[in-house]
Amino acid sequence: MRGLAKTARSEGAIDVVERDRPTVAADEVLVEVAYAGLCGSDAGIYQFKPAFERMDLPTVIGHEYAGTVVETGADVTRYDPGDRVVERPIRPCGECYQCEVGEPNVCQNPTLTGIDVDGAFARYVAVPADVLQYVPDGLPLEHAAIAEPSAIATRAVVANSRTGAGDRVLVEGPGPIGLLAAQVARAQGGDVVVSGVGRDANYRLPLAEDLGFETVDAADGLDDAREAHTDGVGYDVVFDTTGHPSGLTTGVEEARKGGQVVLVGLTGDTEMSYTPVVRGELDVQASYSATYEDFERALRLLGTGGIDAETFVDDRFSLLDADEAFEAFLAGETCKPVFDVSELE
Repeated sequence: MRGLAKTARSEGAIDVVERDRPTVAADEVLVEVAYAGLCGSDAGIYQFKPAFERMDLPTVIGHEYAGTVVETGADVTRYDPGDRVVERPIRPCGECYQCEVGEPNVCQNPTLTGIDVDGAFARYVAVPADVLQYVPDGLPLEHAAIAEPSAIATRAVVANSRTGAGDRVLVEGPGPIGLLAAQVARAQGGDVVVSGVGRDANYRLPLAEDLGFETVDAADGLDDAREAHTDGVGYDVVFDTTGHPSGLTTGVEEARKGGQVVLVGLTGDTEMSYTPVVRGELDVQASYSATYEDFERALRLLGTGGIDAETFVDDRFSLLDADEAFEAFLAGETCKPVFDVSELE
């Protein structure tokens, strides 16, 4: 079979490679991948940021996907051929303290699909059965392929924020997680505004508007929007999904006293005064990855339209010309490309 792999320790360097069809272990399931999404971490692999130095190249990348079970290992009892599934791609060790107390999303020794082992930009992937979940009947696999980022957004909003009916919410960053978090926050009853920067004006902010959100270009300043939407008080909840060091500082400035800032993006190093955090009694909460429950909620939201996958998914790109998709993603010219993996056959 063929798969799209990272092949060299340099920017770009993704190529279609030949792979043997995986053989399943006793506790594994063989999944025929139907659709797979491009994630920000895939873009980081494309750029070959330092976090991915540990990869043993060539490695087939991709971890957001949906597909169908075609074979099960000898010890697997839960799944059968024909079942439609998605994967929770942080495969926990099952032995560390976090796993023991029910926090597998922050496992100390995880195996990451598409980084530590071959991923979903290939027709078949072998997966431990205990990290799979069923796709509900009636949900297209193309839409189920965004279950993983949807689950991350769902965790950020439902499990780790105080967002409720009537709350005034700012989502910083109209990238994939930002626009998914905005939709989940709206489903929770929040009144949501989405902010972006200059390069977002061509595709991502208009996409936010197509999804029904008011938007603001942060390059023009956020003061007028804060005054208009909160009477100058500040937002009840701010989600920083930017992945930029300025996201936290701006979130603290935009949240009301007694409000909450939820950090979802990986911002790296930043410098700021924490005095406003203390004096404003701000709740600063982090949110990372997703659990079984978060995936279940996300799949339901995708099924009911609480997350509008039809508008959100971009199917313009092909794995056979993947550089175009990666470059467009990095330039902000797309938000959530989803590939038809059958093209690799």
